[in-house]
Amino acid sequence: MEQAVEYFSVFGGLDVTLNMEKPLKQLIKESILNQYFELKDEINTYTNGYKVNHAILSGAAIGDRRTNSSFKKAFVSFEEGMKCVDKLCEEGIIELESSMHYLTNQRNDSSVAKKILFATPFFRFWFAFVSPIYKGIKDGNYEEFDALYENNKDEFVKHTFEELCLEYIIAYYKNDDIQKVGKYWDNDIEIDLIAKTKSGKIIASNCKYNNTKIKKNELNKLKDDCDKINLNVDIYVLFAKNGFSNELKSLKSDDLKLFNAKSLKLLIDE
Repeated sequence: MEQAVEYFSVFGGLDVTLNMEKPLKQLIKESILNQYFELKDEINTYTNGYKVNHAILSGAAIGDRRTNSSFKKAFVSFEEGMKCVDKLCEEGIIELESSMHYLTNQRNDSSVAKKILFATPFFRFWFAFVSPIYKGIKDGNYEEFDALYENNKDEFVKHTFEELCLEYIIAYYKNDDIQKVGKYWDNDIEIDLIAKTKSGKIIASNCKYNNTKIKKNELNKLKDDCDKINLNVDIYVLFAKNGFSNELKSLKSDDLKLFNAKSLKLLIDE
């Protein structure tokens, strides 16, 4: 499943048949980099080839995805940036995501920027690793791509992992349907997932995509963050790429759920 997550973070939404026995970098070269001109023309149907659109999307593809951060990276004003974002939303390449402030009984804070959410993992991959360095790629030189991808791969895949975890929560709680689900962020705190079930239970979750086992301090931090925003949580959920410490596993209960990358197989079964 870890391999599936990594491959999906690149090819999700791209109509291509993959041989999963081939290394990911080889598939990227064969199906994306070598097909640069064809894929560029397809993507330009969404962006009209407008350089400012591409700059904003690249700014959002790696980073915190907040609109204001993306506009700063693209060197455009907030007003111009939002005009571009609105058009890109109409084209269906992105949508805007708001913090789930209302589940914390807080009013939406207008100072908290919305986040840019790509319609497919492939779109995000393109604007993270292909569009910003297209000159070398179009000439068949992939050295800059290799360096950029290796330096940012884990953080890049983490976002796809979070989105799959969100879908997993919806599937896992199908007997108590998830009515509201999303992420929370403000200027100080980020919680990867919060949800409310049909029966009124509040779920809070963080997702860790790294190579170490998650320890109890991650649970303590999640609880502290929820307390700071006055979120009355019924069930805490932690997702981890490579599992949990024995101490943390000993705390599993109806109020604490622990899932790893292998758990996501439920999404395939569904």
